[in-house]
Amino acid sequence: MKPEEKGVRPEKAAMAVEISERVGNALYMIIADYTGMDMPTTTAFKDSLRENGAEFSVVKNRMLSRVVESDLQELLQGQSAMIYGNGDVVEVAKVIRSFTKKNEKPMIRGGVVEGKSISANEVNQLAKLPAKEVLQAMLLGTLQAPKAQLVGVMNNKVSSLVYVLDAVRSKKEQEG
Repeated sequence: MKPEEKGVRPEKAAMAVEISERVGNALYMIIADYTGMDMPTTTAFKDSLRENGAEFSVVKNRMLSRVVESDLQELLQGQSAMIYGNGDVVEVAKVIRSFTKKNEKPMIRGGVVEGKSISANEVNQLAKLPAKEVLQAMLLGTLQAPKAQLVGVMNNKVSSLVYVLDAVRSKKEQEG
């Protein structure tokens, strides 16, 4: 009998539905290998992720494989955990990177951000981006630069006109 023909136990079906809801409602999901992480280290990692609006869940590869896209199937080897949430993925990537530098674990395998598959290298690239507020300030500065230049040019033209009129007035006063 093939596995598809067997009846799926209700508790496994419920677990699959729960994982599907978590992944479906999340803006991003990063798959990591947590091999060798002890309980205090895992708890510290979960707490640091929770501060940034992310969750860390250990899942069975078979259960997660029922939910994720086919291009993520190759990431499901060994002991897998998923890091997911709806917050700022850049901040979460920074937390993962700093925690990994200190503890050498967990090892990021890849994931999905807004429906697009990303590699472990791309997660590291996300961690190198500036904070969201800094990027917004840079964008605002870029948008305001042409207006500020226009105001400067217009101000110079008005100033030039005032200087010319003042020179004409001075000249007339000297003549008369």
